Amino acid sequence: MKRQCRKAERMWRKTKLEIHYSIYKDSLRAFNVELGKARQSFFSNLINSNLNNTRTLFATVERLTNPPSQIASEMLSDSKCNEFASFFSEKINNIRKAISTSPSYAEVRQIRPQYQKEDTMSAFEEIDSKILEEIVQHLKSSTCYLDTLPTYFFKRVLNCLEADLLEVVNASLLSGTFPDSLKTAVVKPLLKKSNLDNTILSNYRPISNLPFIGKIIEKVVFNQLNKYLNSNGYLDNFQSGFRPHHSTETALIKIINDIRLNSESGKISVLVLLDLSAAFDTVDHNILLERLENWVGLSGMVIKWFRSYLEGRGYYVSIGEHKSKWTSMTCGVPQGSILAPLLFSLYMLPLSQIMRKNQIAYHSYADDTQIYLALSPNDYSPIDSLCQCIDEINSWMC
Repeated sequence: MKRQCRKAERMWRKTKLEIHYSIYKDSLRAFNVELGKARQSFFSNLINSNLNNTRTLFATVERLTNPPSQIASEMLSDSKCNEFASFFSEKINNIRKAISTSPSYAEVRQIRPQYQKEDTMSAFEEIDSKILEEIVQHLKSSTCYLDTLPTYFFKRVLNCLEADLLEVVNASLLSGTFPDSLKTAVVKPLLKKSNLDNTILSNYRPISNLPFIGKIIEKVVFNQLNKYLNSNGYLDNFQSGFRPHHSTETALIKIINDIRLNSESGKISVLVLLDLSAAFDTVDHNILLERLENWVGLSGMVIKWFRSYLEGRGYYVSIGEHKSKWTSMTCGVPQGSILAPLLFSLYMLPLSQIMRKNQIAYHSYADDTQIYLALSPNDYSPIDSLCQCIDEINSWMC
């Protein structure tokens, strides 16, 4: 089964087709099921054959209940958690400090939407118990350390909690406030690759987890905001990230198809790939709120809610039973949240106008953007427009 799974993986990595990815995932799932059965059988036999051997029995139980951690043992302390918190925070601060504030590109920063809509979103709609139940049951059952109840148990006893939960959710929507108690994230360091030195802080990435009730409120807001954005055509048509029926595959197909069409027309394609460092973590809150208000027409209680949602956030790093001091977050969209990807897409809306102004084709997936153009073999003048576009993108991002 392992050979079959590896064969399916190689085929998917070679073709990058969705059908081969599905075959690979099915093979991997079947392999993991059989592996789990074999593991269960092995440990059952080991325990049954050592019922009178307490040393082996306790060693086996310890092995099952406390698997080895990727984190070095010297990292297991409150002081190391504080070092992680400082490192993650300083990384973001250093990127923001490096951002230029040159006034020479004021005209780039002051881009305004070329379209104006009369429709605005000034208030949320209250939800009923049916909508609430549907949202809760469809959310992932991952549990945050800050949750009073494990998520799987929360879902089981939802009927007992439904009335109070519904009151909390609707109170948040109607008052334009996001509860302060739900703004703290638990961050766990995760080694980027298993072969990296696990004693070096920069080899870890922060994995953020948020309280489940906060995610419920977010999902309600997401559904109403997404419906408004789609009905008014505010979302960028060439942004494939975090949208239904869009994927890295659809983005890749679009770009490859455009390049092939250029080739069939006897033209040369020039492709530039842009990638941002800590893009989600460095979003400026004031600029984001300006985008929401002036670019997509959020106002009243809705814009008040988003201001409340962004301000006063923080996190602490947790490793095992150890944790850091609470650290404030003054920028960025909340990692691990439901709204973060959509908010980032709205934050990046002006980028499309820079491309269109310079007549440069583009396609984005989240924070990865590809810009490209076609050249006639004897005419390289469009390169000037491409260079101008890149300069303006750089200035806008700064």
